[in-house]
Amino acid sequence: MTEEKNNTLNEEVESETNEQVELTNEEVETVFDEAGDSKDNAAHIDYAAEIQNLTSKLEEADNRYLRLQADFDNFRRRTRLDIEAGEKYKAQKLVTELLPTLDNFERALQIEADNEQTRSLLQGMEMVYRSLVDALKKEGVEPIEAVGKEFDPNFHQAVMQGEDENFGSNIVSAEFQKGYMLKDRVIRPSMVKVNQ
Repeated sequence: MTEEKNNTLNEEVESETNEQVELTNEEVETVFDEAGDSKDNAAHIDYAAEIQNLTSKLEEADNRYLRLQADFDNFRRRTRLDIEAGEKYKAQKLVTELLPTLDNFERALQIEADNEQTRSLLQGMEMVYRSLVDALKKEGVEPIEAVGKEFDPNFHQAVMQGEDENFGSNIVSAEFQKGYMLKDRVIRPSMVKVNQ
């Protein structure tokens, strides 16, 4: 009886082992199939990673190109503005050097002539002064109006304060030196006395 039991048990163990071997073979085939798929997946993943890497490099290159283009556009705009400003204010240095000459002419023209020779000399100086002022006007130079205007630190330089009943508070009451503008730029502010 014991032999029969042993045989029966052996048969059961054998059948289970065969089933396990069969399952294991099926599992192995499935694993191999999946391994084949995973090889394809791995290759697919490698390609996807490479595509993503190349795409990011392309985007980076595009961004760099766009930044360079923007920098170049800004450079071109700044250069154009510098050239325009250079053309617009090309006479600034000359005007700055001529302003003391204008001041001297104005002082000389305030002298009172007491004889005919002095009067004719003053007339000649006045003609030269007017032609100089006209030439500067053609370049865009204009005197800054000061007396009777409200004090503006952008155009006036206050060197004195005083009290004058003829002028209101913060109004320029006297001008000591004329100020000038070249187009829209102040070349020299007016030196003025401001009423308190």
